[in-house]
Amino acid sequence: MKQFLAAIALCGLAACAAPPVTVGPSYRDMAQPIGVTSRFDEARFGGLWYVRAGFAPDLGRMALKLMDTPAGLQMRLGAFVCDPAGVCGDFSEDLPVQRLGKGRYQIAMPDGEKRRFWVLWVDEGFRTAVVGNPEGTFGWILDRATKGGSDRIKAAREILDFNGYDLSNLKVVE
Repeated sequence: MKQFLAAIALCGLAACAAPPVTVGPSYRDMAQPIGVTSRFDEARFGGLWYVRAGFAPDLGRMALKLMDTPAGLQMRLGAFVCDPAGVCGDFSEDLPVQRLGKGRYQIAMPDGEKRRFWVLWVDEGFRTAVVGNPEGTFGWILDRATKGGSDRIKAAREILDFNGYDLSNLKVVE
């Protein structure tokens, strides 16, 4: 009987450790395997990245940067936004990040959602990267520059396709 109760308690604890359920549309075929790049190096991934393409219909100019701070790992996420009155400007927010493994993170989004953030690919020079998550609720092509690198951007699109993303929904940031 004690073993049975211990097994039930362990199952209950395991349920607490389950990954968060994310909401929103999925842009990828969930039957397709997905994984992080073996080339990932957090130090080389550091610095500023611009979102060059992604799957959100309202995707606009965005940038991000992973930073080690006294409060722990943070992602500074910046975007160009406009309010209902038409006043526009750059806005950024530092979001808490939890390391889940090599190239795997969990970001605490402003609305409280916990979003997994996986680095699926990065080119040899760490100039272009692809990030996404197993749920397929987002996927971005990142680059160190806002223009150029068409060969790397093409390779990044192929990585998204390989990981099951539906490229017909991919929006390029102008």
